[in-house]
Amino acid sequence: MTVCPFCSIPPADILDENEHAVAVRDNFPATSGHTLIIAKRHVEDYFQLSKEERDKAFELLEKMKKAIDSEFEPDGYNIGFNIGEAGGQKILHVHIHLIPRKKGDAEHCKRGIKGVIRRQMNY
Repeated sequence: MTVCPFCSIPPADILDENEHAVAVRDNFPATSGHTLIIAKRHVEDYFQLSKEERDKAFELLEKMKKAIDSEFEPDGYNIGFNIGEAGGQKILHVHIHLIPRKKGDAEHCKRGIKGVIRRQMNY
């Protein structure tokens, strides 16, 4: 059985946390500052979280957005969930992507949300 990497995050990798979620940088970032908000309880997707867990995850998301604003000064963000393998989820443990964006960083892309629909990806 494969061990879930989100169930054993090294303490040194944790940027911030609360009682229900942790924030870490993505190991395969789409952009500088790409951060993951990961539920502490091992469940596969967002719809399995309790209301309190969802609220705490979004509280940490907002806190990390402010930190990224200060450090990277992005022009915008993509915030997303991949749910299930068919939805592009690679690690079956709920996590939220917080991806800072800069103007012009994907001008060749034809869609607003980058890389969600494979046949429409152009990068």
